[in-house]
Amino acid sequence: MIIKPSTIKKGLPKKTTTLCPECLKVIHADIFERDGKVMISKTCPEHGDFEDVYWSDVELYLKAEDWAFDGIGVENPQVKASKGCPFDCGLCDIHTSHTALANLDLTNRCNMKCPICFANANDAGYVYEPTFEQVTEMLKTLRAERPVPCAAVQFAGGEPTIYPKVIEVIEKARELGFPQIQIATNGLRMAQEEGFTQRMYEAGMHTIYLQFDGLREENYIAARGRPLLDVKMKAIESVRNTKPDQMSIVLVPTIVNGLNDDQVGEIINFAIENRDVIRSVNFQPVSFTGRIDQEERLAGRFTLPDLVQRAGEQTGITTKDDWYPVPIVTPISEFISVLTGDPKMAFTPHPHCGLATYLFIDENGKAVPITRFIDIDGLMGDLYELAHKSEGKKLKLPLKLKAFNLIRKHFKKDEAPEGLNALKFVKLMESLLSTEDKEALAEISWDLMMIGGMHFQDGYNYDIERVKRCVIHYVTPDNMIIPFCAYNSGPVYRTEVEKKHSVPLDEWRAKHGSEGT
Repeated sequence: MIIKPSTIKKGLPKKTTTLCPECLKVIHADIFERDGKVMISKTCPEHGDFEDVYWSDVELYLKAEDWAFDGIGVENPQVKASKGCPFDCGLCDIHTSHTALANLDLTNRCNMKCPICFANANDAGYVYEPTFEQVTEMLKTLRAERPVPCAAVQFAGGEPTIYPKVIEVIEKARELGFPQIQIATNGLRMAQEEGFTQRMYEAGMHTIYLQFDGLREENYIAARGRPLLDVKMKAIESVRNTKPDQMSIVLVPTIVNGLNDDQVGEIINFAIENRDVIRSVNFQPVSFTGRIDQEERLAGRFTLPDLVQRAGEQTGITTKDDWYPVPIVTPISEFISVLTGDPKMAFTPHPHCGLATYLFIDENGKAVPITRFIDIDGLMGDLYELAHKSEGKKLKLPLKLKAFNLIRKHFKKDEAPEGLNALKFVKLMESLLSTEDKEALAEISWDLMMIGGMHFQDGYNYDIERVKRCVIHYVTPDNMIIPFCAYNSGPVYRTEVEKKHSVPLDEWRAKHGSEGT
């Protein structure tokens, strides 16, 4: 597997292709710097001018482009591109990335009625709920992707825990060999139904993506329409109590400027305090749906550099130098592929889709970004070069030793936390490179915590170059695989798919009652 540097145009200013947020026609856009921010501007001949903040920090924007890669796509695309991106999803033969994480919506029903939700049966007027047989085929479609079978599936919705056969589909995912099985949930059923979390664990669940908007009740009342903080705490405790081991939790806060952006630090500190079960925090800046005027949009827009700035100011743990784009880990995937002789999952999204940092947490709970004691740029650059020089070579042991020597080379012992030396860090990294030592892998998982953000697009900041490189996909009952930002914005495949495979809400209620809609 040869992953090459990205073909996207780097630097500013530049042009890209986008969509008109009104008519969804493909139009050109300019990306440029203004007052230290990166802006996107476009003009539709029919609907006029639109301008938005693409990224709020030009320095971080340019840094992210240093780690841009184009992936290897798929060998067995479902669709041949003819209309042009994003109107040929399936995946198509010009998509540059394979599926790193697949979302599988089990239902659009929910046990809540959140004001900011973009997918629920009440507003849609119909119920979308694939049968168990359809879900099974959707899972098989993901595992059939080549050259890299989809390794991670996330059951979503609506609220997936209310799907009638949720335990059975978790078991089916395990049977089909998914190494990582996740569920995106509000935690309500986990908190209220004794034994439900344990049942999910026993069925094969690995990770709970827990909707988590902060530690203040007013956040939930404003965003979700009801008090929920106690529900979140009970859901977390239910994971802590799973036996014989624990599942892990990823906190997923939707950040809205002026609503809860002042609580980024509180959420990170809470995750560190509960690191026995919380492995990561994945912030999601809000995306705008429907029509919204420019003044209101610019006031509410929260971008990934805003997340970096809030995290640093509110925790004192990180600075913007500690944050990297998601593709920074691509050299690790490339090296493991060469080492094992098999293509491995690679995170090759567009460099402006996500930012993240890893924190090393000692036994006293002190968190230090690994960038303080590892030269990330040097290590990843050398590892990428080593992988490409070693492509096709049969002797694997010398290759592994060279990689460990690179880790030692770029380890800053004088900056490392007390008790952490190069040898221990190499051992932790070895667990990742070997992929076989499960105990060591568990050790590094709990010593390190990822803090990151993914900013999904809306009609105003839509960049088709991002869609072409998306690694987070939806799978549909038609066994199509569709990039996230194409599914939920732009052409809005979600609406088409759900209407095709749904029943009217009144018909559903007549048969099943109104609960959960």
